[in-house]
Amino acid sequence: MAEVSGQVLVGVGFTVLSHPLMLVKVLVQVGHEPLPPVLGRNIFGRQVYQLPGLFAYAKHITKIDGKAGLFKGLTPRLCAGAIGTIVHRRVLQVSNACDKVASRFLGNVGVTQFFIFNKINSKTSREMMARSAATILTNPFHVITLRCMVQFIGRETKYCGVFDSIATIYREEGILGFFAGLVPRLLGDVFSLWLCNMLAYLINTYALDNSVSHMGEMKSYSQAVTGFFASMLTYPFTLVSNLMAVNNCGLAGGLPPYAPAYPWWLDCWKQLRSEGNLSRGNSLFFRKVPVGKQYAIEQKKFF
Repeated sequence: MAEVSGQVLVGVGFTVLSHPLMLVKVLVQVGHEPLPPVLGRNIFGRQVYQLPGLFAYAKHITKIDGKAGLFKGLTPRLCAGAIGTIVHRRVLQVSNACDKVASRFLGNVGVTQFFIFNKINSKTSREMMARSAATILTNPFHVITLRCMVQFIGRETKYCGVFDSIATIYREEGILGFFAGLVPRLLGDVFSLWLCNMLAYLINTYALDNSVSHMGEMKSYSQAVTGFFASMLTYPFTLVSNLMAVNNCGLAGGLPPYAPAYPWWLDCWKQLRSEGNLSRGNSLFFRKVPVGKQYAIEQKKFF
């Protein structure tokens, strides 16, 4: 219990510190550009028009809503983090116990020899179940968090608190409203997890020399690098999930001109791909103006 409490407290601290970054990222993902492009220089010294980065965007939010504006949606996100940590750990404990029982029962049969990547297969499968369970149970709080953030665009107050937001979503959308954007979010988590673990296993097994000193540190570095690479490849799932969580929910950020009412998440994916926007919001620094787009000051959006 003490270990779980420690994990929750660490998660709370990280969540509070990273919340302004997530707020800016979500607003950029939706397509809200309140500040016009400025003339700057790229890494090669060439003059190009760039969109304001993280700090300029955060300063704009602070100017309108004060410093408290940077923490819109923090409470439901903290709830999601705490519940997710507890569920994740509990599911891992149960799955590890079941795996030990199965190993004792099947250990002499030799079933595991048929699995080429048995070293990562069992561990990744257990982690996948734990993450999936945590994602499903915390998705309602994730949806509320995103909608509280997106309210900045239209200056709405529709989602004010956790309980009021729960009542609003249930009244307008029913149970399914709490799971908006869940499918692409789950798929992104699963693909990212398997890709990360598979790449890390291949690197640690065939690329790193076990005789090298500090082998443990090398493996941890490879895990971090593969995790970053996997998150980059699966970012479109995160983007589509967040957009579907706020799509057609009655907020300005989920309605035209920011987005049409998508009937399914694949429709959202197809439109973003056709526009070349599947990586929108992936970087909050050195953001170049989209090719062929013009900034409309009145609507604060590119066309």
